[in-house]
Amino acid sequence: MVTPPPHQPLVSVIIPAHNGEQFIGQAVESVLGQTYRPIELIVINDGSTDRTANVLQPYLRNLRYIEQRNGGVAMARNRGLAMAQGEFIAFLDQDDWFAADKLAVQTACMRTDRAVGMLHSSWHIGDEQGQIRGTIAPWQTMLTLDLAGWVQWKPVFLGAMLFRRDWLLRSGGFDSRWQQTNDVDLVLRLARLGCRAKWVQQATVCYRQHANNVSRQALQQAIELQQVLDNFFASSNLPTVIRQLEPASRYQSLVWSAWRLYRNECVSEAIDYLNQSRQYTTQLRSEVILDWIEAFRRYEAEYGQQFHPQSLNVPALWHLLT
Repeated sequence: MVTPPPHQPLVSVIIPAHNGEQFIGQAVESVLGQTYRPIELIVINDGSTDRTANVLQPYLRNLRYIEQRNGGVAMARNRGLAMAQGEFIAFLDQDDWFAADKLAVQTACMRTDRAVGMLHSSWHIGDEQGQIRGTIAPWQTMLTLDLAGWVQWKPVFLGAMLFRRDWLLRSGGFDSRWQQTNDVDLVLRLARLGCRAKWVQQATVCYRQHANNVSRQALQQAIELQQVLDNFFASSNLPTVIRQLEPASRYQSLVWSAWRLYRNECVSEAIDYLNQSRQYTTQLRSEVILDWIEAFRRYEAEYGQQFHPQSLNVPALWHLLT
C-alpha cells in the first residue's frame, strides 16, 4: 500500500510486459528515477517465456508485480488499471523509457488545470542502442486536442500521455478486441465522452525502435486501425461536424498505414493502402502523388530518416491513378 503525502497526488505507472528481457530494466529504472514522488509502479507480466521475471527480480521491492497467462497488451493494461490506486495514470511499454521529469511536468500541468482529463506531449524516437534519432511533436501542427483533431489526425502515443484515473474508469478501459490499436480506440472514446485534453510542449518519453517491436506487426495494425474507425463512425448520434470528417480521417489513416507498411518493407501492401486512400480525396492525380510523397518524407524525417521516392516505385503509383 502506497500512501502519498497530502500535497502530492499518487501517480500509478503501468508497464505491460511480454518477453521483454532485453529492455524492461531500463523502462523500470526510468520510472523509479523520476523526479516526482510518490509513484506506484505496476508491472503485469503477460505470459512471458523469456527471462523477463528474472530481470525484474532486483526491482520487486519497489513495484507491484503480477504474472498472468498471455492475454495481450489490452488485457494487461486493464489488469494494471484495476490494481492502480493513483489519481493519475501513466502507461509505459517495456522497451521505451520516460524522461526523468515526465511525471513532474505533466502532473503539475494536470493540477493547474483540473478540467483536463488527459495530457499529451511530444516524444523522442530512439534506436536499439538508446540513441535519440528524431522527435515527434504533433502540437506544432495540431494546436487543439479536441474531438475533431483526435478523429482527423489520431496522434496517439500512450507513453507520452497522462490520464486522470476516474476518466479511464468511466471509459471502461481498453478494448481487448484490438491488440495493435487499443490505444487509439481508447482515446477516441474518451474524447467522445467529453474528456478534455491538453498539450505539454516537450518530449516526455522515448519510443525505442528495434527488431522486435510489436508495432512492426504493421499489417495487423493497419487492418485494426480501419476497424476502429469503422466502429467509431458506425456510432449513432455522432455530431454532424464529426461525421463529416470521416473522409479526411480515413485518408490520413490509410496514408499513415501505407508508410508504416513501407517502413516494414511491405512495399506492395503499402501501395495497396495508398490505392485505397484515393476514394477519400478529391485531389488531382499529380497532387495526390505529391501528397503521398510529402507525407512519407515527413514521417521518415520524424524518425530521423530520409525518404527516397524511388524506393516506393513512383511509376507504379502513377499507374494506379491512370
